[in-house]
Amino acid sequence: MTETVTRRPGRPAASTREAALALATKRFLACERVDVQAIARELGLARATMHRWFQTRDALLGELLATLAERRLSAVRAQVRGGGAAALLRTFDTFNRELVNTPGMRFLLSQEHERALRILTSSAGIAQPRVVAAVQALIDSEVDAGRYAPAVAPEALAYAIVRLGEAFLYNDAVAGIRGDVDRLREIEAALLGAA
Repeated sequence: MTETVTRRPGRPAASTREAALALATKRFLACERVDVQAIARELGLARATMHRWFQTRDALLGELLATLAERRLSAVRAQVRGGGAAALLRTFDTFNRELVNTPGMRFLLSQEHERALRILTSSAGIAQPRVVAAVQALIDSEVDAGRYAPAVAPEALAYAIVRLGEAFLYNDAVAGIRGDVDRLREIEAALLGAA
């Protein structure tokens, strides 16, 4: 004898903020437009729920870009051997090279250049402060381990590294990413004292 499962009629179970962010990230990485209404529909959510979680599309994009950057910086650092300025430089250089080769980033910058730059580079936004904090956490970890003594305060160094990355990697061209990672590496090496 088999049991039948009775399902309640009506709306499917509500999804989660994490599921919405995961779907937005999947769309971004697939070089698709991140559409808040389409994501809400696909997850069976009301637009009001998406608005409560993310307020605006820019905030959703900022959240996904910040989350991706935090995860990649952490993963890259875990793969880089050694410590101190040399390891930090290898971490940031690897991250920058990955960034310029991310198809989703190229797509976003080519399709919505001004919006993308605002989301990525605004100190008042979500992405830049969190990337600065992630970079500072890596610097602080090396300082705490006694492997690195920066010439300036870690928070100022992290901010400078992120802002330099923005200047060297993004430009006003339609292509969106300059990808000048070699010159950026030289300057980061000097800032970190790894030259």
